[in-house]
Amino acid sequence: MKYLDTVFEEEDLSKKPKSFRDIYFINRKSKVKYWSYGLLGLMVLGAFLPWTQNIKSRGKVTTLRQEQRQQGVYSAITGKVIQWYIKEGDMVNKGDTIARLQEVKVEYLDPNLVERTRQQITAKEMANLNYQNKANTADAQTNATVEAQRLKIAQIQNKISQTRAKIQADSMDMLAARNDFAIANEQLKRQKQLYDQGLVSLTQYEQRNQAYQNSLAKRTGSEIKFMNSKQDLINLSLELNTVNQEYIEKISKIRGERFQALSQVASGEADIAKLENQYNSYKLRNELYYVIAPQSGQITRANKAGIGEIVKEGEELAQIVPDQSAMAIEIFVKPLDITLLHTGRKVNVIFDGFPAIVFSGWPTQSYGTFRGVITAISNNVDPSGNFRVLVKPDPTERPWPEGLRLGTATDTFILLRDVPLGYEIWRNINGFPPEYYVEPNSDKSAKK
Repeated sequence: MKYLDTVFEEEDLSKKPKSFRDIYFINRKSKVKYWSYGLLGLMVLGAFLPWTQNIKSRGKVTTLRQEQRQQGVYSAITGKVIQWYIKEGDMVNKGDTIARLQEVKVEYLDPNLVERTRQQITAKEMANLNYQNKANTADAQTNATVEAQRLKIAQIQNKISQTRAKIQADSMDMLAARNDFAIANEQLKRQKQLYDQGLVSLTQYEQRNQAYQNSLAKRTGSEIKFMNSKQDLINLSLELNTVNQEYIEKISKIRGERFQALSQVASGEADIAKLENQYNSYKLRNELYYVIAPQSGQITRANKAGIGEIVKEGEELAQIVPDQSAMAIEIFVKPLDITLLHTGRKVNVIFDGFPAIVFSGWPTQSYGTFRGVITAISNNVDPSGNFRVLVKPDPTERPWPEGLRLGTATDTFILLRDVPLGYEIWRNINGFPPEYYVEPNSDKSAKK
């Protein structure tokens, strides 16, 4: 350049053609260094501009509560679809009928199954009542037999008392007869001596002998009577034992019949309970022929088509999306960044389908973004190795769009610390994680 300048200075430029002057800009001075200095200055100034660190993540719209998410409508029994009451896209209310099924199992085909089961229960209750009455009758028989036993034993014991009194009287008669016999025997001996001495006549001797024979007969009769009375007492004692044993056997038999009746009552109650269980099961099964909507929402898909298809127990018939739900965003964060997050941290959100101009480092300058706060952070990683984070709308900011649908994709920017732009560029070049910090309102301690 200096050589050309020297050459051009030595030469008269006015003598050169105009095209030469326009092509080589001979009459202009270079400003490249000024532009270089200006750009360098702007870069230095830009390095000190504030920049909000953030963690970017892709997510989708979901709900905070699990019952508000898309769910299936299942068949509780095996059956054949005979009628549909909805089509895909219909809005239904909780309790509306989705489809009607028909029974296919042989044991439930009887249309009067519930009524017949009710009749079985009634018959079993009547039989159980009869057994209970039999047990009550056995109680009455037992009481009557016990009373008869008491009276019979009292009667025999009364006879025993009378016999004992008679034995005592007979014993006294026997003692008196023995005394009379002893006196008559002595008198006969003395009379015989007198007769042998010729002092009394034969007639007198025979009279005394006759009195002796009468005393002997009385003594023998009283002894026999006494022995008979004692034998009667023994017979009454045996009769008492026999009567007691007989009544014990009768009472035991009646009580055995009572216990058998009570056993039948208990068995009948068990059968009634089993039949009641079957009756309620059959009744509830009849209600399960109608598949109803568990909650209000929109039918998004029907998994069975047409009439006559067989559905198995627990098989999904359709899918329903609740019409009212608390929206949230489900995002996944790398383990490198999870220590920087806590519930309540602010999040910028961009929804697919809603136009937005985003400056991730200057969230206040972004347009079309929405704000949210972290409400839950999982304690374990998912199969992809990331942590699941739920974000709900920020109540202090403008509400999320009304046209959101479950499953809408989102881009999120979790806002961290404000740092100089130059530091952020240097951090990204070196691959360092965002700087950890704690907001002034948080009670967590700062850690590096």
